[in-house]
Amino acid sequence: MRHLPKVLVVEDEPAIAELIAVNLRHNGFVPVWAEDGPSAQRELDAVLPDVILLDWMLPSQSGLQLARKWRGDARTRGIPILMLTARGDEPDKVAGLDAGADDYITKPFSTQELLARIRAVLRRRAPEQVAEAVELGGLLLDAATHRVMYLGTELRMGPTEFRLLRYFMKHPERVHSRAQLLDKVWGDHVFIEERTVDVHVKRLREALGQAGAMIETVRGAGYRFSGQAGGSAAIPD
Repeated sequence: MRHLPKVLVVEDEPAIAELIAVNLRHNGFVPVWAEDGPSAQRELDAVLPDVILLDWMLPSQSGLQLARKWRGDARTRGIPILMLTARGDEPDKVAGLDAGADDYITKPFSTQELLARIRAVLRRRAPEQVAEAVELGGLLLDAATHRVMYLGTELRMGPTEFRLLRYFMKHPERVHSRAQLLDKVWGDHVFIEERTVDVHVKRLREALGQAGAMIETVRGAGYRFSGQAGGSAAIPD
């Protein structure tokens, strides 16, 4: 029997939650509804979902607070988070990504867009076909155990940053445009803006600490992984 992906829908408006749940059920997903942070945490404590749809505006704790909390917990760190928001402004989108969301969708949204985004984050979470280890410049990335070590110390990062680092390490010294990175790392960038790449590169650099300098910004072109912690971490164009 095939696995039906479980989706935790954290939404305080029952009508919106029910509409999302109906569409998810009709398209092969198993929705679970939580109306606020505490009820969502109880669901997570019981069974981990495959993806979280997280509303920005919630009673007591905001979606941003919850995203940061779950990204800081080793048990929930790897679950893709899709932020549901009525805030379409660029700073708000970046804030959601900075908080740990893998993607965002602005209300009102179509059923097809929602399903496409969910399927995209699930594809990005799927295991790699070849789960070999890659070592470069003191960094060791083990795809089988989903661990990253730098000079013997384990580093913590989200699933998107892990995939981004893996691609960089497998293709060192090349300049990758934002569009190329979206295509190779995200796989389906129909709904994803190039600015998203900058946010995830920033998060990856922060997660790498001293090793973050290996990711160089090539102005007007994109990013290069140098393999040596001596590159430039300049702010991208």
